[in-house]
Amino acid sequence: MRGWWAAVALVAALAGCAGPAERDDGRVQVVAAFYPLQFVSEQVGGDRVRVENLTRAGAEPHDLELRPSQLAGLEDADLVVYLRGFQPAVDEAIDLQDKGKAFDVAGVQPLRGADPHVWLDPVRLAAIADRVAERLAAADPDAAGAIRERARTLATRLEELDGEFRDGLADCRRREVVTSHEAFGYLTARYGLTQVAVTGLNPDEEPGPQQVRDVAKVARDRGVTTIFFESLVSPKLSETVAREIGAKAAVLDPLEGVEDGETYFTVMRANLAALRDALGCR
Repeated sequence: MRGWWAAVALVAALAGCAGPAERDDGRVQVVAAFYPLQFVSEQVGGDRVRVENLTRAGAEPHDLELRPSQLAGLEDADLVVYLRGFQPAVDEAIDLQDKGKAFDVAGVQPLRGADPHVWLDPVRLAAIADRVAERLAAADPDAAGAIRERARTLATRLEELDGEFRDGLADCRRREVVTSHEAFGYLTARYGLTQVAVTGLNPDEEPGPQQVRDVAKVARDRGVTTIFFESLVSPKLSETVAREIGAKAAVLDPLEGVEDGETYFTVMRANLAALRDALGCR
């Protein structure tokens, strides 16, 4: 397997991926598996890191297939930040390389069963950022103080965001959040809401007619006015349930692959606004 990996890296280098001068610019080379981990790495590392995101903006991260140049980037990286169990292609690639430079954020705090969407809880994301800072400080001792200071700044901003959610969702007529896909368990648990999902954790799962009827009944009985669908998933399922009960369909973004120009904070605040509208919050 080692020989195969080295061959892939060589082919990618010859094909025109980042050259030695670009990789050896004094910055820590970080590979992040998908957007929230790119965001944390850049926020904490600042200009001391070069971060490559394996998942392009607006793409569905679960279905990622790695290109040869990305495999070479994993081989060359000083630190790889990923979440085991979320992207099989990334797990397989990391299993073929030096485990010492791979940081699995799933180990920072116990996860909620098989649900990987830990970054939707700002408090948990702050804990992840602290651990990323530790790894970056170890990789770049000269900048350790600045890295830890940036981590504290990010933690403060995430604490403020947490406060906005707590205040914004404290007084609402409804507490049930109906979603097409069970991706918001961390978010709803943090703020005392109840997630009612049409399908499970797999966004490609097709629900049976009885599942749809059951969710529609719950939504109707609880006076739900909005059925949420994800930004990277077809709205058809949510629109079907919404029509069934005379509600509307709206986006709740899981931040798996945000579009260019958006950030973790802008998308999370848009989610808060959508939740406040759907739940009838004061």
